[in-house]
Amino acid sequence: MAEPAVEFRSVSKGYDGGAPALSSLTLSVDFGETLVLLGSSGSGKTTMLKMINHLVEADSGEVIVEGREVRTWDPVQLRRNAGYVIQNVGLLPHWSVIENIELLPRLEGWSQSRRRERARELLGLVGLEAHAFEHKRPSELSGGERQRVGVARALAIDPPILLMDEPFGALDPITRRRLQDEFRKMSERLGKTIVFVTHDVTEAIKLAHRIGVMHRGELLQLATPETILRDPANEFVRELVRTEI
Repeated sequence: MAEPAVEFRSVSKGYDGGAPALSSLTLSVDFGETLVLLGSSGSGKTTMLKMINHLVEADSGEVIVEGREVRTWDPVQLRRNAGYVIQNVGLLPHWSVIENIELLPRLEGWSQSRRRERARELLGLVGLEAHAFEHKRPSELSGGERQRVGVARALAIDPPILLMDEPFGALDPITRRRLQDEFRKMSERLGKTIVFVTHDVTEAIKLAHRIGVMHRGELLQLATPETILRDPANEFVRELVRTEI
């Protein structure tokens, strides 16, 4: 049996004065799979995501990335191995689009010509014409365009894993649907391992190979979208997905 790309083994995490963020979580993500973590705010989704690149450390249990416990990874190498996309993107405001995309290749010591070629390739991949966008500053872009640049930046050094924390959550519905469609096509083409956090049921069903439904730090169901729609594990999952049935 093939080793998973990411694995949680009985992982628990608590914060001072609050309910557990995660309770004995066990799951695995296959290479090339898009796993969508679905649940309301505070259900543990973002904590899980941050454990994969060791921004948050487990109280107990193990988080395994490509066969190695995250604590044994060099933190810089781990985070370069897992591209990270967040809702507000975090582009450097005084750098151009192409300079933002070139950030990690620059840190890796790539030549200017190689960095520029890769950045322009990625702009095309996310649906932005290089000649029209590469010299713009983030303030000159729409919200959807900034999200595209954020995805391009995360892919710059071709990481095998992509972590996405509600990347389309702040966008208007039309732009969001458009980016979802393009992201699904892109993920099929690239074959990356993707862990995607959302609280939007429609988005989860549209993008996932499997959905992990989270509630109060527990994994209630892990299954394909079709199975979750057809056979929800309990009343909470049934209520969560009822508008899609």
